[in-house]
Amino acid sequence: MTMGKFLVRWLVVFILADGLGFLIHAFLLRPTYTTLMQTNPGIMRPDADAAGYMLWLQLAYALFAMAVVWMYGKGNTGQGWLGQGFRFGFAVWVISSVYRYLVYYFVQPWPGMVIAKQIGFEFVACLLIGVVLAGMSKNDVVATKSR
Repeated sequence: MTMGKFLVRWLVVFILADGLGFLIHAFLLRPTYTTLMQTNPGIMRPDADAAGYMLWLQLAYALFAMAVVWMYGKGNTGQGWLGQGFRFGFAVWVISSVYRYLVYYFVQPWPGMVIAKQIGFEFVACLLIGVVLAGMSKNDVVATKSR
């Protein structure tokens, strides 16, 4: 993968992951989080406080996108891109979302239903990220073999 392709894919995955994260956590799970913060004060930062940490959130998504694009580039076998995208998205989901939220469940008093919602929504997001990345990369192995 050329540096140009890497940067384009990084930007697309960054925007997609950030947008899906916003959709999931700031919109779909907002009512759940509001109830959780009322019943467990201090479990999450209030919006006013969280705004001061937004740069860290963007850095997290940028690093996530960089790692995901790099890993996919190293593991692209050239098999059917759609199936490979789903498999890759599933693997990303397990090592990023499932792992993280199960640790949260152990460490903090997060209700199981909140964890289940987070894991479920992020399952869809990770599959979508995997498929989009696979679609952008579907001709990479063919191009490499023809050289």
